[in-house]
Amino acid sequence: QVQLVESGGGSVQAGGSLRLSCAASTDTSTRAYNRLGWFRQASGKEREGVAAIYTDPPYTYYGDSVKGRFTISLDNSKNTVYLQMDSLKPEDTAMYYCAAGYPPLWDRPQGYSYWGQGTQVTVSS
Repeated sequence: QVQLVESGGGSVQAGGSLRLSCAASTDTSTRAYNRLGWFRQASGKEREGVAAIYTDPPYTYYGDSVKGRFTISLDNSKNTVYLQMDSLKPEDTAMYYCAAGYPPLWDRPQGYSYWGQGTQVTVSS
């Protein structure tokens, strides 16, 4: 089992920045996961892949809507994955979830085995 705890959400004006954190209870040596991802779900919409990172070797993926604005990174010493969100837009408003697992496709939620409880991000215009 892997517990994931997100933090860092909040309210910000358009153009602002936030950094989300997701702390995992175990590291990849347990082989419980090899990929960490961030998803978001806006009210009335399906869960959407935002970004993901392979842990070894490091490789990142981004959704088209966030490329160039969001950056995913991993601190192995802390078992923590970050999502730096810059140039935020009102359409980025959603609940953001961290996930871990061995997904065949990085942006498919059903491929992840472990999920955090989510952190709300609200961007006002």
